[in-house]
Amino acid sequence: MSLLEVRDIHTYYGDSHVLQGLSLTAEKGKLIAILGRNGAGKSTLLRSIIGFTPPREGTIRFDGKEITGLSPYRIVKAGIGIVPQGRRVFSSLTIREHLDIAAREGGDGPRWSPDDIFSLFPRLQERARARAKTLSGGEQQMLAIGRALVGNPALLMMDEPTEGLAPIMVREVQRIVKEIKARKLSMVLVEQDSAFALRLADYVYIMSRGTIVYESEPAKLREDAEIRSRYLGV
Repeated sequence: MSLLEVRDIHTYYGDSHVLQGLSLTAEKGKLIAILGRNGAGKSTLLRSIIGFTPPREGTIRFDGKEITGLSPYRIVKAGIGIVPQGRRVFSSLTIREHLDIAAREGGDGPRWSPDDIFSLFPRLQERARARAKTLSGGEQQMLAIGRALVGNPALLMMDEPTEGLAPIMVREVQRIVKEIKARKLSMVLVEQDSAFALRLADYVYIMSRGTIVYESEPAKLREDAEIRSRYLGV
């Protein structure tokens, strides 16, 4: 059953036409990955869905209701959470304050409390009173994920969660995403590291020049060297 339906959206930055008739679907309880080279429009897609940069044309439906053009806070309230690129934590707040402020009841689906986040990320529990500005990049990424989860979204979007992380932290993020997935939370993952994404995804879309140019199950993409070379450079 479709949870998110994006249909023929066109998104602009000023006069720059970034998303050009893009369509995709995310099913309940599944993880879809959005792949593509830098500049393909992947982050703009998430910004369009969450309402930061609304599309000028096309429709976005979430859980059967149109959300196109709604303000971001209403879209979050409807059940979409986001882990933004670059983490965007508040430097002066502690880990515990981030989680307490972001916590909300949410609707149907897996439930996450601050204590659940500490169970998922023991390192955050150890440093619960530390201010975000003192955290490592990996710890900030854990916090950004935890902050999104305690909002209890029905759909979690993650924008480049492995960006700038050491290999050991990439493995930790992979473990975390697997645990979240096991709880049947629907997810949209934008990721530059195609190998990382293919290990986790149930379905894959590839973007190029602002639109979807390929879609398949991960196994099929792994076997298609021509597509991976043409659109992903691998």
